[in-house]
Amino acid sequence: MPELPEVEVVRAGLAPAVTDAVIESATVIDGRALTRHPPGASDFEARLLGRTLGGPARRGKFLWIPLAPGAPGAVPAEALVAHLGMSGQMLLRPSGAPPERHERVRLDIRHPEHGDLAVVFADQRTFGSLAIDPLQDTADARAGGYGTDDALVPAQVAHIARDPLDPGFDLRAFRRTLEHKASAIKRVLLDQTVVSGIGNIYADESLWAARIHPDTRASDLSTRAVYRLIAEVRAVLEKAVAEGGTSFDAQYVNVNGQAGYFAHSLNAYGRTGQPCARCGAPIVKVSFTNRSSHFCPHCQRPPRLTA
Repeated sequence: MPELPEVEVVRAGLAPAVTDAVIESATVIDGRALTRHPPGASDFEARLLGRTLGGPARRGKFLWIPLAPGAPGAVPAEALVAHLGMSGQMLLRPSGAPPERHERVRLDIRHPEHGDLAVVFADQRTFGSLAIDPLQDTADARAGGYGTDDALVPAQVAHIARDPLDPGFDLRAFRRTLEHKASAIKRVLLDQTVVSGIGNIYADESLWAARIHPDTRASDLSTRAVYRLIAEVRAVLEKAVAEGGTSFDAQYVNVNGQAGYFAHSLNAYGRTGQPCARCGAPIVKVSFTNRSSHFCPHCQRPPRLTA
């Protein structure tokens, strides 16, 4: 599943092509791509026609593109929201390009500098979705997410916590939240209402880098350990973004259809039985809910059992 780095790569790739572009047509090929847009395909197509797109923004794994209001100087009232789900792709193609495999929605746009382009939403497993959603004020009056200065966030995204790369992420508030969490720290990292954008891969990588066992109770972490963990989370996410994300198959690609190569930089995830890059002990894999956790049993000491 695309996580924060993969979605950020898509956001950054879309930005120069869609910002200030006008939607000349919107075509829904498969209505399953609009599960988050209850009014359906006809409403979606009609409301996008002729709209001017703003700069893409992101919070965690959610991506949105503000739709410019009709009045000059007014703030946007709604946005085109995208969630990539398991296999969603946002692709940029030349105008008139042939249909993509698993294409669900196509937007034909005209950019003042780049001319005519197509934005294609393709999704093999159909768990991703697009929607037109109202924008609302952020609870903390800070910018809605990464890539925007507007203190606005789509209603469908408002319940999602800020991610560690968001300038509005409050490290001290995060620390205070952990003080009341008896759950394992990995489970907390995957809770999108506490901190967003961290999926299974990057949780394992960040915990390995911070030398913290995934089963450590969140409330048992010292302030120093929490700050170290978030520093490592940011470092892992930033490196993954720089390397185009993690691609194990053809389902995750950037807007140009290219795969990321962060998989070559993994130290824990997917390296079961291979030597730890730090100490040489074999990386182990254990069951974790419906996923798995990968860690070094020597560098990441298990938590002490308490009576």
